[in-house]
Amino acid sequence: MSNRTEAAAHEPARRDLLTGIALAAATTTAASLPASEAAAQSTAAKTAPGRRAKPIVDGDHVVTREGVRLYFKDWGPKDGPVVTLSHGWPLSSDSWENQAFFLASNGFRVISHDRRGHGRSSQVWDGNDMDHYADDLAEVIEALDLKNVSAFGFSTGGGEVARYVGRHGTKRLARVGFIAAVTPIMLRKPSPMEVFDGIRKGFLADRAQLFRDIAAGPFFGYNRPGAKASQGAIEAWYAQGMQAGFKNTHDSIKAFSETDFVADLKTIDRPTLIVHGDDDQIVPIETTARAVKRLLPSAILKVYEGAPHGLSETHKDRLNEDMLAFLKA
Repeated sequence: MSNRTEAAAHEPARRDLLTGIALAAATTTAASLPASEAAAQSTAAKTAPGRRAKPIVDGDHVVTREGVRLYFKDWGPKDGPVVTLSHGWPLSSDSWENQAFFLASNGFRVISHDRRGHGRSSQVWDGNDMDHYADDLAEVIEALDLKNVSAFGFSTGGGEVARYVGRHGTKRLARVGFIAAVTPIMLRKPSPMEVFDGIRKGFLADRAQLFRDIAAGPFFGYNRPGAKASQGAIEAWYAQGMQAGFKNTHDSIKAFSETDFVADLKTIDRPTLIVHGDDDQIVPIETTARAVKRLLPSAILKVYEGAPHGLSETHKDRLNEDMLAFLKA
């Protein structure tokens, strides 16, 4: 048995242990605690059963009010201007590593978290929808006490950022960026429901093969004539996808395809950058980036000629410089 298989086999026991520890901690009497901790427990008890009073940081995880553990990276100088990066489906914060390293090396504090059910975060059964994704982002920002944040979202992550603004406002934000994002809504021509039903069907039939086919084909544009595929990029995409939870990534198809972000986008009152490839076969530019530009006329729209959906890898140098210029403007 491989190390990964062994770890997966022990995961239920580890979760049971953590649950037991949490329950034991919850039953500690207020009399045995310092006054501040007793008050905090009293506040938590008044919120809702099973919920924390506020999110906390536990090592490299934020533990949300409902107990979801969200893995995060915190790169760059801790006193630098803050950038958050929200990733796409079915990936993890690793998919942002080119931009995270570049921006952190240029003096920015870069926070990128694994969405619930993805990467190294909790594979919870419920809450695999945009409202929860946005609230999780809000709890990461709150737990780390981030201010003047420049929030970027790639693909599904763009929807997460838009919904964050719609639900939590822009008090903590300085700028917003949509990179190959699913906003304002995917479920419209030329992407009818049949397309997403087909993805779900392929997912249930053979998730591993579906992920290989997406990575080796339209995601990076490797299915185009003359394209030079990177086997490394394909394998990295596949590995991230397979690390994510089965139900989480299945449910997320509905979240990224059917959620309408028009109302959320209309509340954005911060400088906004939109970057999209005009050969994006996953998230067509005409019904997404160009539609967002119409909703936000003051936004900066940068179209990458011939670029695929996965432009954060295929056009990473150009994207890095465009993001840096936007942040310094």
